[in-house]
Amino acid sequence: MTIISRGSPTLLRHFLDLRDLDAATLRAIVDVASAVKRMQHDRTRPVHPGRPLEGRTLGLIMSKPSTRTRLSFEIGMRQLGGDVAILSPTDMQLGRGETLADTARVLSRFLDALVVRTGERSRLTELAHWASIPVINGLTPHSHPVQILADILTFEEHRGAVRDSHWAWVGDGNNVANSLIEGAARFGFSLSLATPPSMQPAADVVAWARAQGARITLTSDPADAVRNADCIVTDTWTSMSDEESQSRLDTLKPYQVNAALMAKATPKALFMHCLPAHIGEEVTEDVFEGTSSVVFDEAENRLHAQKGLLLWALGGDNWQSVARES
Repeated sequence: MTIISRGSPTLLRHFLDLRDLDAATLRAIVDVASAVKRMQHDRTRPVHPGRPLEGRTLGLIMSKPSTRTRLSFEIGMRQLGGDVAILSPTDMQLGRGETLADTARVLSRFLDALVVRTGERSRLTELAHWASIPVINGLTPHSHPVQILADILTFEEHRGAVRDSHWAWVGDGNNVANSLIEGAARFGFSLSLATPPSMQPAADVVAWARAQGARITLTSDPADAVRNADCIVTDTWTSMSDEESQSRLDTLKPYQVNAALMAKATPKALFMHCLPAHIGEEVTEDVFEGTSSVVFDEAENRLHAQKGLLLWALGGDNWQSVARES
């Protein structure tokens, strides 16, 4: 979705969905994330001694619970030299009837960028429409693009270039699945998604990805999806925007990622999960704790991917120069 901001549209770097950025830009963000991770793991030197985002302030509006998204943006911004303001919707005038348009314009006078996690996609897009600062999607029921940056970084650390690899999604065709589809189009890997017929990913996202030349396969059979997969990805069966019910869990039971399913993938297939996980539901303990699982590398990489994203959004024309410091 292209958002035309009321602020300075030619200068703003919103990050609402992966499809909004071209492949080269997304590639550069991941490459910078990889470089800043190497810098952080080098214990012989300070992290980001140049403090590239000093004097900048990031606002976080988290309308939904958050562990990895909040921490990765908060810690990442501080490590880059900037500051962070945590904004609770219930504590703001937004919770007392101030419009999104007015909120966006006021926040744009105080902040340099804004991360939004919301239960309504329209709230994110309206904030971006009225803001004159970059707005970043921290999760909506429709998409979770910041997660996919970390997933790409994780795969390439363990298996090399992601282009021409084959990924499989198993479970509910939810917001993470939608963003993974866009990631397949932008990063050049094929993707098979096994979902119940009633829980397929967004049709417009699939259509867009296929129009971009992406190799997207939809099936209701997990065994078909994971065959020859280099990476298997799943998520909790009840997302934040869903109501938990026994019928929902029963529908998804055949989509559990277990040892038998992993065995149908390539011998070195990775297992990923954006967390939090419900062991015994979408994944068994032996897979989650097994040698194929990279879920905690994936979780850590949220920090580094977010730093790459923040540098792109706020670092100006020379935002990639931080990577050359490594």
